[in-house]
Amino acid sequence: MTDLVKRLFIGRALRSTQLHEQLLSKRIALPVFASDALSSVAYAPQEILVILSIAGLSFYHFAPWVAVGVVLVMLTVVASYRQNVHAYPSGGGDYEVATVNLGRNAGLTVASALMVDYVLTVAVSVANGVDYVGATIPYVAEHKPLVAIVIVVLLTLVNLRGIRESGAAFAIPTYAFMISVIGLVAWGGFRLLVLGDELRAPTADYQIVAEQTNLTSLAAAFLILRAFSSGCAALTGVEAISNGVPAFRKPKSKNAATTLLMMGLIAVTMFVGIITLGLASGVKVADPATAAHDVLIDGRPAGPDYYQQPIIAQVADAVFGSGSLFFIVIAAVTALILFLAANTAFNGFPVLGSILAQDRFLPRQLHTRGDRLAFSNGIVILAAGACLLLWGFDADVSRLLNLYIVGVFVSFTLSQIGMVRHWTRHLRTETDPKTRAQMRRSRVINFFGGVMTGVVLVVVLLTKFTHGAWIVCVAMPVLFLTMKGIHRHYENVAAELAVSEDLQVDESMLPARNHAVVLVSKIHKPTLRALSYARATRPSTLEAVTVGVEGEEARALQEEWERRGIPVPLKMLDSPYREITRPILEYVKSLRRRSPRDVVTVYIPEYVVGRWWEHLLHNQSALRLKGRLLFQPGVMVTSVPWQLHSSDRLKGRPEPFAPGAVRRPRHETVAGGMARDQDAKA
Repeated sequence: MTDLVKRLFIGRALRSTQLHEQLLSKRIALPVFASDALSSVAYAPQEILVILSIAGLSFYHFAPWVAVGVVLVMLTVVASYRQNVHAYPSGGGDYEVATVNLGRNAGLTVASALMVDYVLTVAVSVANGVDYVGATIPYVAEHKPLVAIVIVVLLTLVNLRGIRESGAAFAIPTYAFMISVIGLVAWGGFRLLVLGDELRAPTADYQIVAEQTNLTSLAAAFLILRAFSSGCAALTGVEAISNGVPAFRKPKSKNAATTLLMMGLIAVTMFVGIITLGLASGVKVADPATAAHDVLIDGRPAGPDYYQQPIIAQVADAVFGSGSLFFIVIAAVTALILFLAANTAFNGFPVLGSILAQDRFLPRQLHTRGDRLAFSNGIVILAAGACLLLWGFDADVSRLLNLYIVGVFVSFTLSQIGMVRHWTRHLRTETDPKTRAQMRRSRVINFFGGVMTGVVLVVVLLTKFTHGAWIVCVAMPVLFLTMKGIHRHYENVAAELAVSEDLQVDESMLPARNHAVVLVSKIHKPTLRALSYARATRPSTLEAVTVGVEGEEARALQEEWERRGIPVPLKMLDSPYREITRPILEYVKSLRRRSPRDVVTVYIPEYVVGRWWEHLLHNQSALRLKGRLLFQPGVMVTSVPWQLHSSDRLKGRPEPFAPGAVRRPRHETVAGGMARDQDAKA
């Protein structure tokens, strides 16, 4: 039944040889990897105006300059990452760049930052989308965390079906968002510049009470920098393409670089257009937490029932009119793209986790592909982390945004510094003048990108640290130390198990004898089978061992043993405190002490049952004992199964498939069987 449900929701498993069929063209890769960066135009321009409104509407005249700064950083980062995808096409992205050029610790710092940011990307995107839907559906607004978690689960199921299927599913909504917003910007610009129409947002006549007045020059500069850092949320997701280069069709680097350029140009166009039309139409936005009394309508506070429309909705209202078809379309696709923006993280996090697992910094299970050739374990872990954040922060976008973009700018900065060292190292050995000129140009681009992102990182830390960014600054070192600990464990295990090339088998190190011990609770069929199997292995010595908890039962067992004439000596262990595990452990240890070079094999009869609740009624003592015996050196534990009738119901059931298992379609299996029959006859 579980396998049937899995096939229903995830689909039939794919062969490993079908991996090339999952590769993406530029047409599909753009919505897969760029949805996060493109969706940021739904909230990044608004965040700039929200922060500036703290000082009053007079500070809105700084918004164009803040937007120019954000655009400059975005174009610089896009140009820098185009160098990355050509230099490091293996998919390691920032982690690989930092590790190769700056060392392992720098690489792990980048990996920690990216993994935290990917989880936050899912949480922020889904929470923001729930806000849009909650504006029209009261139930959603009342149950935001629950609805957000359900959306994350649905996104998880779609991504578990494979990167190609998820890309195809998300392509239409993403392209619809791009076309709608660009159409909004184009028509709004045409009305303003050509027709000379006056655009009026619904909040154009509102006033905003300044929370901070008479700011000093330093305080005003700090506020503007804070607005700039909030606007830089538009850069999130740019790094996803460099991490996903292996998912592109050949030529991989060229296609990835082209997709990155397309994403950058489209995102800049939409970002600039929205904030320009917002300012031109008189959009007013305030901090949602204080909007009820900071926003004045006809000179009076808006009140607790006031709902603040997002900037895109207000611009669409000004350009197309409230309630028009185009207004409804833009509102719908905006809410949808915010949900789908999380898909960027669903593609970036599992790939990064797989690379880290391959390098032994995360559990190896993250490197295993699932039935649909996606890194299923990474997808599930990402979804679980995002659900915890949504539940813990009550799906509050304002609180989650304060944790956002710290990690991504850490990775941006270290990656660009690493690329500068990369080009410097290659310039020492390169002799071709044309190639050297290209390398110098690339180094200048990456150097400028490193300086810009480094400055933004400092600004983000200064302006957001006390507003929640400190949580990320704690989470990153914890994840860093965890990965170091995992790596240390794997290295220690590998060193302990390694076999040197010149190792010779020393006959004196082989066990001298094998002492077989069969555990007996009562005389029944499982016990007799265990005794027969132990005798068949021809051990050096063989004895049956039982623990005398109740005196009468122990004497009865001894008498029946002798009466039946079982040709194996029975040893009775005394247990005055009615324990079973400890006397057996002590006895096995005594055998080892007498003959340290000998091995002791313990045979444990076990019931095989067919129902889950029957496991609770049987084999509990055997499980506890096995768990303790496994830690004893020189002791082998052998389970001897006895199938009860309840297990017959499972005999004809096909074996459940593990993640990554490859199955052939039924027609292929039949064909293969017929071919084998013909070969056998021949």
